[in-house]
Amino acid sequence: MSRDLDRYHRQMLLPGFGPEGQRRLLDSTALILGCGALGSVAADMLARAGVGHLVIVDRDIVELTNLQRQVLFDERDVDEGLPKAAAAKRKIAAINSQVRVTAIVEDINHTNIEHLAVAADILVDGLDNFETRYLANDLAVKSGVPYVYGAAVGTTGMSFAILPHTGGRTAWESPTNFATPCFRCLFEEAPPPGTSPTCDTVGVVGPAIGIVANFQVAEALKILTGQYARVSRRLLSLDLWSNELLQLKVDGAYEKGDCPCCRQRRFDYLDGAAGSSAAVLCGRNAVQLRHKERPDRVDLRSLARRLRAHGAVQVNEFLLRAHITDGDKPYEITLFPDGRAIIKGTNEAIVARGIYAKYVGS
Repeated sequence: MSRDLDRYHRQMLLPGFGPEGQRRLLDSTALILGCGALGSVAADMLARAGVGHLVIVDRDIVELTNLQRQVLFDERDVDEGLPKAAAAKRKIAAINSQVRVTAIVEDINHTNIEHLAVAADILVDGLDNFETRYLANDLAVKSGVPYVYGAAVGTTGMSFAILPHTGGRTAWESPTNFATPCFRCLFEEAPPPGTSPTCDTVGVVGPAIGIVANFQVAEALKILTGQYARVSRRLLSLDLWSNELLQLKVDGAYEKGDCPCCRQRRFDYLDGAAGSSAAVLCGRNAVQLRHKERPDRVDLRSLARRLRAHGAVQVNEFLLRAHITDGDKPYEITLFPDGRAIIKGTNEAIVARGIYAKYVGS
């Protein structure tokens, strides 16, 4: 056994794995969509398993309240105000130097996801909203890249590995068809706003995150080593407080349905026909605003000088953060070089847009 593979010895003892499977992992690229709770656990475990290239994309920064469940971060990251993707890259470098990490501090949207996934062998869900999951699913079905869905809130969680139907273009469809329903087969429409629990309304317990994310990683390892027959055909659903662990049969969602994505080949979210430019952030009392068109790069340091008249300002190469008071209400503006902003202190998009226009400009 090559010395480069020594650290993976216990893993290579598994059925269907061995040195060949490990080398496949080392040659693989995983795109981690979001590096919050689920994404940080998944990135940690994929790095330890030896997936050779992790592309970590996240729009957010590390905060103290993240540390209860987001395992790649610590108080140093909070004090430095690091973006989660950058903090994850630093931590993974100390975990496994064989793994290359590309850290991207961006919002994931229909204008960039195809570029972000150009070399990806798998999409790993670390997201916190339906809209971006539909976007990832569109990409998976269109491009034939597997997508491992995961979600957790409160004491509950769900996960499902998606091997998309592509009409026989993928390794899991020929000679035996192991393709699964897609995310939109399972959830054709997002629930109406305010009807689903969020981190704001019910909180989240760390162990639920860990279970879901580790299930995602297990499915990802099967897929990346070509063990498609071992991929679970059932939707995992759990509630740790009521001691429920279910695996739901969902194959009929493709066979009996008329999915607009994988059956009708409509990619509404990827084409930009569906979706929005404002999103309420889970557990943050904040709204993210992004431009439909990419603006020129923002001069963060120049803007920082102007905003210091309104309150305390921090600025680094990744972001600007300003604390301001408007109408006796405190807000925190986090601005990124691409013009994207997170306005903390409100859950209303119209208020967030007003603060942005007043202190940042159009």
